[in-house]
Amino acid sequence: MSPTLYIVFFSVGVAAVLLCMIRALRGPTASDRLVAVDAMITITTALLVVLGLFLGRRIYIDVALVYAVLAFVGVIAVARYLERGL
Repeated sequence: MSPTLYIVFFSVGVAAVLLCMIRALRGPTASDRLVAVDAMITITTALLVVLGLFLGRRIYIDVALVYAVLAFVGVIAVARYLERGL
């Protein structure tokens, strides 16, 4: 792929993360905020993969996988907390 296409993908991803951040800050309920944070995590993981492909570094893809697994566990923990409380 051309470098211009990678820059476009990355720019769209950054814009999407910013929109999710706005939703996370302004969300009316805690559940809305959690969904926005989960979307931010997913988009950030995709951005790490795109960055790894653009730079030709495999380590970014490994970091993206670890980040996705840890973020999934964190979101599940917060969701259970919001559902049941302490």
